Amino acid sequence: MQRFLFFVMDTEQYNIVTLPNGIRLLHRQKKGEIAHLVLVVGTGSRDERDFENGMAHFIEHTIFKGTQNRKPYHILSCLDNVGGDLNAFTTKEETCLQASFLKVYYKRAMDLLSDIAFQATFPEHELDKEKEVVLDEINSYLDMPSEEIYDVFEETMFKDHPLGRNILGTSQLVKGFRREDILNFMSANYSTDSMVLATIGDISFKDFEKMAMCFFGSRPAHLVPNRRKPFQSYTPTKVEMERNNHLSHCMIGGLAPEFNHAKKRTMVLLNNILGGPAMNSRLSLNIREKYGFAYTIESQYNAYSDVGLFNVYMGVDPDALEKAVNLVYKELDKLRNQKMGTMQLHHAKQQLIGQLALGRESGMSELLAITRSMLMNEPVETVPDIIHTIEVITAEDLMEQANEVFAHEKLSTLIFRAPKP
Repeated sequence: MQRFLFFVMDTEQYNIVTLPNGIRLLHRQKKGEIAHLVLVVGTGSRDERDFENGMAHFIEHTIFKGTQNRKPYHILSCLDNVGGDLNAFTTKEETCLQASFLKVYYKRAMDLLSDIAFQATFPEHELDKEKEVVLDEINSYLDMPSEEIYDVFEETMFKDHPLGRNILGTSQLVKGFRREDILNFMSANYSTDSMVLATIGDISFKDFEKMAMCFFGSRPAHLVPNRRKPFQSYTPTKVEMERNNHLSHCMIGGLAPEFNHAKKRTMVLLNNILGGPAMNSRLSLNIREKYGFAYTIESQYNAYSDVGLFNVYMGVDPDALEKAVNLVYKELDKLRNQKMGTMQLHHAKQQLIGQLALGRESGMSELLAITRSMLMNEPVETVPDIIHTIEVITAEDLMEQANEVFAHEKLSTLIFRAPKP
């Protein structure tokens, strides 16, 4: 087995091992009664072919509907009966099974995740029932323009590329999914060397490795080539759609650094300054607080394996839309043309470091962040590593990044325009 050891400060450590079948283990021992366990597979909606759109998400739903050893009730009750939590989610590049539980139930949780991941049976009658649930989810999402606009924006940004497709898929395609289609998709995409089993909890690495070897290491290796199509072609667009909403919804954005890019952390800091979660972000202060144009205004930066995406979202009164858009561009231009002062930059860095530290307080949040790094073949960053990468960012770095991403000719716009009163 391949073994690596990463130290975190003086008291914590990550242990990483690769099992003979290619599954990677990640472990951090942390004192406490609560443990977290995740199995992440490097397969998401971008790995689907056109006729499979929505398949990765549909599998996330139906993988709980029975295994060779458990009926659906027994799967759902296994951890619930002891106060634990079992959940799953799908992104464009990953599928994750996650569990939180009292540490005395490690064996139970690991047995359950292994059973779900490798012995799910996908009975047809359960698939038919779950299709209705997913169709309701699709319709519910279409009723929320503030959610729908994100996916429509990515469709325009990543035109004719799998990254642009909606994770949920379409009602027409979901209705046609069969058990055979699920098994074919998993066989073609669920490679054991793209799986990471990770934990944070009060268990020794020796005990975790032994348990993982029993429940996961005994599974046969299943290695499949990566079929992902890299994203290469982007043309900025400006699209307006008339909608019968009370608010107008607007997205402005463009390409940004990919996950492994050297300037990724600079982009994270830049986005946080512009429209991050804090109430004192520039967009919040200068558009929401100063003018009251938008109840919700924020910016996001999502880094995928081969490309990144930056965007600003706002929902505004139809009468204020043009003014709000102009103010957004004004804030983007400030970051491009005005170098931050020493104290401004210091406060921005301290804010981001504090936010990251608070996020790490949640064991599950930390676990999901570090397993994603492993899937992207990046070193697992410790807290001091992350702080260092933030502290060395200069005002010149931020201006350079802002000019690279925020240049007007590189940005796309999508508007769901509501009728004026």
